[in-house]
Amino acid sequence: MTSGVGHAAGEAVLSRPLVVRLLVALAAASGCLDVFCLTRLGGYFASVITGNLVQFGHAIATAQAKVLAGGAIAVGGYALGVAVGTLALRRVVAGWHRRTGVVAAAEAVLLAGVAVGWFSAGGRPGYADGLALLGCASMASGMQSIVTIGFGVRGASTTYLTGSLTDVVRGVVLDPHRLAGGGGGVARLLALLGGAVLGALTLRVAPLWAPALAAALVAGVVVVAAGLARRTARITDRRGNE
Repeated sequence: MTSGVGHAAGEAVLSRPLVVRLLVALAAASGCLDVFCLTRLGGYFASVITGNLVQFGHAIATAQAKVLAGGAIAVGGYALGVAVGTLALRRVVAGWHRRTGVVAAAEAVLLAGVAVGWFSAGGRPGYADGLALLGCASMASGMQSIVTIGFGVRGASTTYLTGSLTDVVRGVVLDPHRLAGGGGGVARLLALLGGAVLGALTLRVAPLWAPALAAALVAGVVVVAAGLARRTARITDRRGNE
């Protein structure tokens, strides 16, 4: 699948450069969210399932019941988010469209819920509340992964970027004069890193607001994408009427 392929009637197609920029913003949101979950919600990521499974395996070997519960919530929440996103976007062509916006908006609502829960607890949620926040964050990440796949940019990811780093390094080794994927993979990797740095700094200076960063970034993507889609649709309609 490639970005820019057809949509249902009446829906606009966003250009590949615009899609790449939106994916960069989503990657930054993942960085913010993961550093928050890792350092404040029991040592688990919202989206890095490989790392979570390693942590889960360690908890099994050491019989740490509370850590085991966190691992189950993190992995299970992500899987649930993937399932929900997949059901919502099945039989839909690649690109941004109304259903994509609905799924991304639902992700933003989940993340806003995490931010509200964290703020309400004064940054010190109890054990059960912390698991609930971790579950919501992980589910949001799973939904984001499906939204990213739905954009139709081959090999792109905004949550798990091991493959992106592999593609970038492999591309440079095979052809030193270019970066793999036109630099899109590099941009997402840097955005993830930048989001993690920003999230960590916020945890130091304004910890109660840290999870709100990811929610704001995803909400921003929803608003910008919807606005660009409407603008593109108007331009297409004008050209069609000429």
